Amino acid sequence: MADLEHMQKEVDAYIGQFKAGYFSPLGQLARLTEEVGELAREINHSYGEKQKKPSEEDKALEEELGDVLFVIISLANSLDIDLSEAFDLTMQKFTQRDHFRFERVDGEKDA
Repeated sequence: MADLEHMQKEVDAYIGQFKAGYFSPLGQLARLTEEVGELAREINHSYGEKQKKPSEEDKALEEELGDVLFVIISLANSLDIDLSEAFDLTMQKFTQRDHFRFERVDGEKDA
C-alpha cells in the first residue's frame, strides 16, 4: 500500500517524463472538475435514479476515484504542497472544530 509521499513521488516521476510537465493550476482544476463529474455520473448510475444508456460502458468507481486522486496529487505537486501535511492540518481542524458536530457513537456530549 502506498502512502501519500510515495504517491506524490510516483506521480512526479511519471509527469517528469514529458516535456510539457505539469499543467497550469487552472488547467488542472478544470481537469479535476471533469474527473469529479465522471465520478458523479458513475455514482448516479450506481446509486441514483439516472439509468445508464445502453451505449454507455461501465466504469468502476475505483477507477474514477483513482483519476480524481491522480489529478489532486498532480495539482499538489505543481504547487509544492505536501499532501501528508495538508491532510494532517485538515484532520486537526475536523477533530477540533467538529468534535461534537454529529451524534457520537461513544455517547460523549458537548460540554
